[in-house]
Amino acid sequence: MSNTQQPQGMVPNMNHGGHELFDAHEVLSGFINVLDQYQLFDQHIKDQELKAILHHQYTFVTDVYNIAVEAFTTGKKPSHVSQPYEMHQNHDVIYGLTPSQPKKPNQSVNEMNEQGVSGHMLGLIKSTGSLLAMTAVETTNPVLRRVIADSVPNFVEMAYEIFLYQNKHRYYQVPQLAPQDMTQMLKGFAPATKNIIN
Repeated sequence: MSNTQQPQGMVPNMNHGGHELFDAHEVLSGFINVLDQYQLFDQHIKDQELKAILHHQYTFVTDVYNIAVEAFTTGKKPSHVSQPYEMHQNHDVIYGLTPSQPKKPNQSVNEMNEQGVSGHMLGLIKSTGSLLAMTAVETTNPVLRRVIADSVPNFVEMAYEIFLYQNKHRYYQVPQLAPQDMTQMLKGFAPATKNIIN
Protein backbone atom coordinates (compact mmCIF):
# COMPACT_ATOMS: atom_id res chain seq x y z
CA MET A 1 0.00 0.00 0.00
CA SER A 2 1.23 3.46 -0.85
CA ASN A 3 1.18 6.13 1.83
CA THR A 4 1.11 9.06 -0.57
CA GLN A 5 -1.66 11.62 -0.15
CA GLN A 6 -4.59 11.40 -2.50
CA PRO A 7 -4.89 14.02 -5.21
CA GLN A 8 -7.63 16.63 -4.85
CA GLY A 9 -9.47 15.37 -7.92
CA MET A 10 -9.73 11.74 -6.76
CA VAL A 11 -12.76 9.90 -8.09
CA PRO A 12 -15.31 9.41 -5.23
CA ASN A 13 -15.47 5.62 -5.57
CA MET A 14 -11.69 5.43 -5.02
CA ASN A 15 -11.90 7.43 -1.79
CA HIS A 16 -11.38 4.43 0.53
CA GLY A 17 -8.54 3.34 2.77
CA GLY A 18 -7.26 -0.22 2.55
CA HIS A 19 -8.44 -1.23 6.02
CA GLU A 20 -11.84 0.29 5.29
CA LEU A 21 -12.23 -1.85 2.17
CA PHE A 22 -11.79 -5.02 4.21
CA ASP A 23 -14.21 -3.76 6.88
CA ALA A 24 -16.78 -2.80 4.23
CA HIS A 25 -16.53 -6.26 2.66
CA GLU A 26 -17.11 -7.75 6.11
CA VAL A 27 -20.18 -5.53 6.70
CA LEU A 28 -21.69 -6.26 3.29
CA SER A 29 -21.04 -9.99 3.73
CA GLY A 30 -22.64 -9.71 7.18
CA PHE A 31 -25.79 -8.25 5.65
CA ILE A 32 -25.86 -11.11 3.14
CA ASN A 33 -25.47 -13.63 5.98
CA VAL A 34 -28.43 -12.10 7.84
CA LEU A 35 -30.58 -12.23 4.71
CA ASP A 36 -29.57 -15.78 3.79
CA GLN A 37 -30.11 -17.09 7.31
CA TYR A 38 -33.48 -15.33 7.59
CA GLN A 39 -34.53 -17.29 4.48
CA LEU A 40 -33.49 -20.52 6.20
CA PHE A 41 -35.29 -19.58 9.43
CA ASP A 42 -38.54 -18.69 7.66
CA GLN A 43 -39.37 -22.32 6.86
CA HIS A 44 -39.15 -23.27 10.57
CA ILE A 45 -41.52 -20.57 11.89
CA LYS A 46 -45.15 -21.43 12.57
CA ASP A 47 -46.02 -18.41 14.74
CA GLN A 48 -47.36 -15.66 12.48
CA GLU A 49 -46.13 -12.92 14.81
CA LEU A 50 -42.50 -14.06 14.56
CA LYS A 51 -42.91 -14.65 10.81
CA ALA A 52 -44.12 -11.05 10.42
CA ILE A 53 -41.11 -9.75 12.39
CA LEU A 54 -38.73 -11.80 10.24
CA HIS A 55 -40.31 -10.60 6.98
CA HIS A 56 -40.35 -6.96 8.13
CA GLN A 57 -36.68 -7.14 9.16
CA TYR A 58 -35.72 -9.01 5.97
CA THR A 59 -37.22 -6.25 3.83
CA PHE A 60 -35.51 -3.56 5.90
CA VAL A 61 -32.07 -5.23 5.86
CA THR A 62 -32.37 -5.75 2.08
CA ASP A 63 -32.85 -2.00 1.65
CA VAL A 64 -29.94 -1.21 4.01
CA TYR A 65 -27.74 -3.64 2.06
CA ASN A 66 -28.62 -2.01 -1.27
CA ILE A 67 -27.96 1.48 0.11
CA ALA A 68 -24.60 0.36 1.52
CA VAL A 69 -23.59 -1.30 -1.77
CA GLU A 70 -24.45 1.89 -3.66
CA ALA A 71 -22.46 4.08 -1.25
CA PHE A 72 -19.53 1.64 -1.28
CA THR A 73 -19.28 1.24 -5.05
CA THR A 74 -19.90 4.87 -6.03
CA GLY A 75 -18.50 6.78 -3.05
CA LYS A 76 -21.42 9.16 -3.50
CA LYS A 77 -24.58 9.91 -1.56
CA PRO A 78 -27.04 7.05 -2.19
CA SER A 79 -30.20 7.62 -4.26
CA HIS A 80 -32.24 7.28 -1.06
CA VAL A 81 -31.56 6.86 2.64
CA SER A 82 -33.02 4.24 4.94
CA GLN A 83 -35.82 5.37 7.18
CA PRO A 84 -35.71 4.61 10.90
CA TYR A 85 -36.75 1.03 11.62
CA GLU A 86 -40.22 0.88 13.16
CA MET A 87 -41.09 -2.18 15.17
CA HIS A 88 -44.65 -3.33 15.67
CA GLN A 89 -44.15 -4.68 19.21
CA ASN A 90 -45.27 -2.81 22.31
CA HIS A 91 -42.51 -1.92 24.76
CA ASP A 92 -43.79 -3.88 27.76
CA VAL A 93 -41.04 -5.95 29.39
CA ILE A 94 -41.96 -8.80 31.73
CA TYR A 95 -39.58 -8.85 34.69
CA GLY A 96 -38.83 -11.83 36.90
CA LEU A 97 -38.16 -15.51 36.41
CA THR A 98 -40.60 -18.36 35.96
CA PRO A 99 -39.58 -22.02 35.99
CA SER A 100 -38.74 -23.42 32.57
CA GLN A 101 -37.20 -26.52 31.06
CA PRO A 102 -33.40 -26.57 30.81
CA LYS A 103 -32.15 -25.70 27.33
CA LYS A 104 -30.28 -28.26 25.26
CA PRO A 105 -29.15 -28.57 21.63
CA ASN A 106 -31.63 -29.89 19.07
CA GLN A 107 -31.13 -33.48 17.99
CA SER A 108 -32.34 -32.69 14.47
CA VAL A 109 -33.38 -29.72 12.37
CA ASN A 110 -37.00 -30.88 12.81
CA GLU A 111 -36.79 -29.69 16.43
CA MET A 112 -36.27 -26.07 15.36
CA ASN A 113 -38.93 -23.89 16.94
CA GLU A 114 -39.76 -20.25 17.62
CA GLN A 115 -37.58 -20.11 20.72
CA GLY A 116 -34.52 -21.29 18.83
CA VAL A 117 -35.18 -19.32 15.66
CA SER A 118 -35.81 -16.07 17.54
CA GLY A 119 -32.61 -16.70 19.52
CA HIS A 120 -30.64 -17.11 16.29
CA MET A 121 -32.25 -13.97 14.88
CA LEU A 122 -31.32 -11.99 17.99
CA GLY A 123 -27.72 -13.21 17.89
CA LEU A 124 -27.37 -12.29 14.21
CA ILE A 125 -28.82 -8.81 14.61
CA LYS A 126 -26.82 -8.03 17.77
CA SER A 127 -23.52 -9.17 16.26
CA THR A 128 -24.20 -7.27 13.02
CA GLY A 129 -25.06 -4.13 15.00
CA SER A 130 -21.79 -4.41 16.92
CA LEU A 131 -19.86 -4.89 13.66
CA LEU A 132 -21.52 -1.80 12.18
CA ALA A 133 -20.54 0.34 15.18
CA MET A 134 -16.91 -0.83 15.04
CA THR A 135 -16.72 -0.32 11.28
CA ALA A 136 -18.29 3.15 11.28
CA VAL A 137 -15.54 4.60 13.49
CA GLU A 138 -12.84 3.21 11.18
CA THR A 139 -14.36 4.25 7.83
CA THR A 140 -12.65 7.13 6.02
CA ASN A 141 -15.12 7.66 3.17
CA PRO A 142 -17.63 10.15 4.63
CA VAL A 143 -20.63 8.84 2.69
CA LEU A 144 -20.03 5.19 3.54
CA ARG A 145 -19.26 6.10 7.15
CA ARG A 146 -22.61 7.90 7.45
CA VAL A 147 -24.55 5.03 5.85
CA ILE A 148 -22.95 2.50 8.22
CA ALA A 149 -23.30 4.73 11.29
CA ASP A 150 -26.96 5.45 10.52
CA SER A 151 -27.63 1.70 10.42
CA VAL A 152 -26.53 1.13 14.03
CA PRO A 153 -29.67 2.50 15.76
CA ASN A 154 -31.83 0.50 13.37
CA PHE A 155 -30.09 -2.74 14.30
CA VAL A 156 -30.47 -1.81 17.97
CA GLU A 157 -34.21 -1.39 17.36
CA MET A 158 -34.48 -4.69 15.49
CA ALA A 159 -32.65 -6.51 18.29
CA TYR A 160 -34.98 -4.94 20.84
CA GLU A 161 -38.00 -6.04 18.81
CA ILE A 162 -36.78 -9.65 18.83
CA PHE A 163 -35.99 -9.40 22.55
CA LEU A 164 -39.55 -8.18 23.25
CA TYR A 165 -40.98 -11.11 21.29
CA GLN A 166 -38.78 -13.54 23.23
CA ASN A 167 -39.58 -11.89 26.55
CA LYS A 168 -43.34 -12.01 25.90
CA HIS A 169 -43.09 -15.76 25.28
CA ARG A 170 -40.76 -16.20 28.29
CA TYR A 171 -37.88 -17.36 26.08
CA TYR A 172 -35.77 -14.42 27.32
CA GLN A 173 -36.43 -13.85 31.00
CA VAL A 174 -35.27 -10.73 32.83
CA PRO A 175 -34.33 -11.28 36.48
CA GLN A 176 -34.26 -8.31 38.83
CA LEU A 177 -32.18 -7.52 41.89
CA ALA A 178 -33.76 -7.31 45.33
CA PRO A 179 -35.25 -3.81 45.89
CA GLN A 180 -32.52 -2.72 48.32
CA ASP A 181 -29.78 -3.88 45.94
CA MET A 182 -31.42 -2.13 42.99
CA THR A 183 -31.73 1.09 45.02
CA GLN A 184 -28.05 0.85 45.98
CA MET A 185 -27.04 0.43 42.34
CA LEU A 186 -29.31 3.26 41.13
CA LYS A 187 -27.79 5.65 43.66
CA GLY A 188 -24.21 4.74 42.72
CA PHE A 189 -23.57 7.85 40.59
CA ALA A 190 -23.97 11.61 40.92
CA PRO A 191 -23.80 14.42 38.33
CA ALA A 192 -20.38 15.87 37.50
CA THR A 193 -19.56 19.46 38.33
CA LYS A 194 -18.73 21.70 35.39
CA ASN A 195 -14.99 22.05 35.78
CA ILE A 196 -12.78 23.48 33.08
CA ILE A 197 -9.65 21.48 32.32
CA ASN A 198 -6.54 23.67 32.40
